[in-house]
Amino acid sequence: MKISELNRNLKEATKGQLIKDIVALYKKNEFVKDYYNSKYCEGNDGALLIKYKEIIEHEFFPVNGFGEARLSVAKKAISEYKKINDNPENLSELMVFYVENGVSYTDCYGDINEQFYLSMEGMYERALKHISSNNLERKFDERCKKIVSDTKNMGWGFHDQLRETYYSYIEE
Repeated sequence: MKISELNRNLKEATKGQLIKDIVALYKKNEFVKDYYNSKYCEGNDGALLIKYKEIIEHEFFPVNGFGEARLSVAKKAISEYKKINDNPENLSELMVFYVENGVSYTDCYGDINEQFYLSMEGMYERALKHISSNNLERKFDERCKKIVSDTKNMGWGFHDQLRETYYSYIEE
């Protein structure tokens, strides 16, 4: 169905039907539930942020066993959060947290593959760009610096790229 058809159908529905449909979606779909909780529940940002941080952390350091480091799952958590909540500080938090976990994962398990590092570098750059454009440098500067210093002995030119990225966004 096209958006124009959906709009037409929604305009024809009664308020009661729309409420019933939204409640049904809320009950069946976790993403919809998160969206409405974020939109209408005051102070729910913290709980939502924790939920998405746990998804990321679980990919690298689950409670039991070894992390699979499925970057697609961790990155999807960030993109879903971005669709649900528009708080720039929390989005920055998730992006920095993703890179911190990737760096810790490498530190624990040794060098990973080039694609892993490219993903971390890309997210680090997106995080710094987002932090800079939202004037959040003071909030995240120490953690972003620590990411760079924690990668000094890692391979694939990872440290050099993160260092260059840091100085191009934070200390211009």
